[in-house]
Amino acid sequence: MAIGAAALVAPTLMARPWIGDAADGTAARLLARTMGGRDLALGLGALRALATSDQEARPWVALGGAADAVDAVATLLAFSAIPRRARWGILAVTAGAALVSTRVAESLDSPGPAPAAGALGPV
Repeated sequence: MAIGAAALVAPTLMARPWIGDAADGTAARLLARTMGGRDLALGLGALRALATSDQEARPWVALGGAADAVDAVATLLAFSAIPRRARWGILAVTAGAALVSTRVAESLDSPGPAPAAGALGPV
């Protein structure tokens, strides 16, 4: 959520490692803000769902991980165009965030199996 909020407030700062000097452009700031809004919304949704239950939070956390995985793939596809000093760091952050989110989603309580017929005893 912090990265999303930072991208909304300071889009050039957040975009510069990914796209270098192009981050100063209006279109780049627009894209950084939209990505920031997406990350902020997914994070807030996950926090709200966690307040209810792990089961409610699991899809939110998994979707955040999926978004981070898309970021990692996009980073790989444009790897040679990313500023040399930042490319490995960007890839590590995006892939790492995807991995962590996926592991956290998997660790959240899953719904138990439905009780077998008659397992609850006489009604």
